[in-house]
Amino acid sequence: MTSKRFAGLTLVAALGVTMAGRADAVEAKVTKVTKDLPYANPAHERHVLDVYAPPEAKNLPVVFWIHGGGWQAGDKTGVQLKPQAFVDRGFVFVSTNYRLLPNVEIDVIFRDIAQSVHWVHDHIAEYGGDPNRVLMMGHSAGAQLAALICTDERYLKAEGLSLSMMKGCVPVDGDTYDVPAIIETAETRRRVHGQPQATYGHREKFGITPEKHKDYSAVTHVAKGKPIPPFLILHVADHPDNAAQAQRFGAVLKDAGIPVTVFGAKDTNHTRINAELGMPDDPSTIAMFKFVAEVLKK
Repeated sequence: MTSKRFAGLTLVAALGVTMAGRADAVEAKVTKVTKDLPYANPAHERHVLDVYAPPEAKNLPVVFWIHGGGWQAGDKTGVQLKPQAFVDRGFVFVSTNYRLLPNVEIDVIFRDIAQSVHWVHDHIAEYGGDPNRVLMMGHSAGAQLAALICTDERYLKAEGLSLSMMKGCVPVDGDTYDVPAIIETAETRRRVHGQPQATYGHREKFGITPEKHKDYSAVTHVAKGKPIPPFLILHVADHPDNAAQAQRFGAVLKDAGIPVTVFGAKDTNHTRINAELGMPDDPSTIAMFKFVAEVLKK
C-alpha cells in the first residue's frame, strides 16, 4: 500500500492482504484511506486516527477499533486484515491512537478514547459513515478500553455523547474487565510459585488503590436500565485468565439484561485471534460478522 505520513492525507490504495500461512496474496478491492487525522485541539502526536472507507461511501455503519499493547505500546496501523474485511462488507473502519503509559495516568487514556469517539460523531459523515451506528471493538488492552467506554457512561458524557450511539461492542481477548480479580489472580500465582511480583503490573497500571481498580473495571458499571449496547466477547478458549474474565463479564452483562455472547476461540492464541480477525474461514470472524449483522438490524 502506498504510504505517506502527512496529517489528513487522503490516499486511494489497493490494500493487498496475505493470508496467514500462505504465500499467495488475496486481491483486495480499492479502499479510500485517510491517515493521521487529529481528533483533539490542541493535539498530542498520539491524538490521531485513520479512516478506511469504500469509494463513494455514504451513511455506512462504523467500526471504531482500539489497538492493544498493554496500554504502553501499539499503534493504530496494526490492524492487519480488519479494515479491508469491514470495508468489503460496506463499513467505514476507524483505527485510533491514544496516549500511553507511563507517560500519562490510565484514566487519561480513557478520556483520549472518548475524545476520539467525539471526533467520529462529529466528522465521520464526511467520510461516508453514520455517527449513530457505531460499533466499538478492540484487542487486549483495547478490549478493556472498549468495554469500559461502553459501560461507564461518564467518559462519553464528558464529551456530550451517550452510550446509545453504540450499536455493539466486541472486546477481543481482554484480561481486565474485572481489574481486582486479575490482580489477585496474577499476584497469587506469583506468590504460590515463589516468583517476585511484577514491578509494573496491573496493580500499578490501574492506579494502585483498590478504589481505582474497581472503578476502572467494566463489570463495576454494568446495570439494568442503562443504554449499554449488546456485546460479543471474543476470547482464547484455553487461556485460563482471559477465559475467566470473559465469562465473568458475560455473566454480569447477562444478569443486567444486556444481550451478550461469549465466544471462546479454539486452536489459537492471544496474538493470532487478533491477526486472523477478518479471514473468511476464521471462527471468530464468522461469529463477529453474525453478531454485527444482528445488532444492525435493530
